[in-house]
Amino acid sequence: MEFQQFIGFLIFLGVFTMGFWLLIFSLTFIVPYWLFGTIMENIKLKREAKKNKK
Repeated sequence: MEFQQFIGFLIFLGVFTMGFWLLIFSLTFIVPYWLFGTIMENIKLKREAKKNKK
């Protein structure tokens, strides 16, 4: 393996690893936070709609 191929392989591994950890971070923190916020907002809107009906 030549030096340029080795450097290219290291760059590929670095980009792949960053993408992998970004995906893990997104699935464990960002998506649940987004879903929880959406559910809470919908509950608030339903409560307000119920109050306004009365």
